[in-house]
Amino acid sequence: MAYLHLLVLVGFVLFSGGDMAMQNNTLEEEEELLGLFEVMGTLLDDPDWALQHPQPCTETPWPGVECEVSSEDPSVFHVTKIHIGPDIIFPPCKPSAYLSESLVKLHYLKTLSVFSCFMASPVTLPTTIFRSSSSLEHLALQSNPTLSGDLPPTLGEVASLRVLSLSQNSLQGNIPRQIGGLLCLEQLDLSYNHFSGQIPSEIGGLKSLSILDLSWNKIEGDPPDSLGDLQFLTKMDLGSNKLTGKVPPTLGRLKRLVLLDLSHNFISGPIPETLSSLELLEHLLIDNNPIKAGLPPFIGNLKNLKSISISGCGLIGPIPNSLSSLKNLTALSINNNSLTGPVPPNLGSLPNLDELKLSHNNLSGVLQFSDEFVGRLGTRLDVRGNRGLCISHRPNKKKNLSFPLEIPACLNTRHRSGKPLADAGIDPSSRYNNIISSSSSCLHLEVIQFTLALSCFVLDFLNFFY
Repeated sequence: MAYLHLLVLVGFVLFSGGDMAMQNNTLEEEEELLGLFEVMGTLLDDPDWALQHPQPCTETPWPGVECEVSSEDPSVFHVTKIHIGPDIIFPPCKPSAYLSESLVKLHYLKTLSVFSCFMASPVTLPTTIFRSSSSLEHLALQSNPTLSGDLPPTLGEVASLRVLSLSQNSLQGNIPRQIGGLLCLEQLDLSYNHFSGQIPSEIGGLKSLSILDLSWNKIEGDPPDSLGDLQFLTKMDLGSNKLTGKVPPTLGRLKRLVLLDLSHNFISGPIPETLSSLELLEHLLIDNNPIKAGLPPFIGNLKNLKSISISGCGLIGPIPNSLSSLKNLTALSINNNSLTGPVPPNLGSLPNLDELKLSHNNLSGVLQFSDEFVGRLGTRLDVRGNRGLCISHRPNKKKNLSFPLEIPACLNTRHRSGKPLADAGIDPSSRYNNIISSSSSCLHLEVIQFTLALSCFVLDFLNFFY
């Protein structure tokens, strides 16, 4: 019945506005217009949308629909973009919204974006809407909790696709190997779903890819070596999955990489030396993986690094002095490891460093940071939980820096020459300051209680005799 209604409506539009449309070169094709009405009818909670927008490309536009004029004679407008999202307040998505197979009638559609629309009824991706004849370049279906099911293998046939963003849905199953056929794809974002299985090796065929985000899924297995074939990649985020094995040495071939996130997986070490060639890398995140190896000195040669997070990785050995040459570094987090030895004092001279997390390691020696550096970072400087670490005593300073840092002051921190000692001992009085302070408080309380009791006894004694 609804289909007949749409046919009548399309006929009315073409009959009543046809002559004027022909004169203005704005006539939409009948099948295309009918397809648009059907698609919008399955998405929007407004049964009169087609009546209110009978000529959506010209006389009665809607902000979520865009059109382009063809080079045909006579010229014809074609629908090239459909956008549904919270930025378009009315009409809202209907509770039973879904993707209509009538999308195949929109032969010139380049962009389809649906945000926060599928919220109640279960929705799956129809396999029939993805064809080799499709003109689709940008597919973004994001923040749709009830969009579930598998990713159709037919998606790999849409050769024109440049952006595929399906984040924050409930999609599941394996990533189809056919996706490697999208030779024009520049951005692939499948984050925050329930994808499982392994990363297909065919993903290395995405020669135009610049952004790869597969984070927050349940993907397992070893990262494939073919990831090193993505020569234009600038961002790789594989964090928060179940990946195992080692960091592929082939990642060192990604010369344009700016962000590498492998955090929260089960990847073991060591970190391969080949990553030393990532000269444009700005963000290196490998935290919460069982690396259980040393912190490689070559990281200090990646001069563009702004943030390093390798906490909770079982790192052993010393902190490389080479890290002190990273002048662009703003955040360094290597806490919750088993690092040993002293803290390189030159870390406190890095001009842009604003966060330094070294807590809960086995670091030792004197923390030789200036008062200015300690004061500037405040709580963003965390060195707690290193039993052998102490801070040099500054008798002429009013403020004792050992208290805010929660590490003790050192004994014998200077030679007769005035040079600091690396193996300075910890001042016992500093270590037990809190205990003594607490004991003093208890002693004062006991004295007060004894005085009150004595006063009461004296009063009772006097009352007895008088």
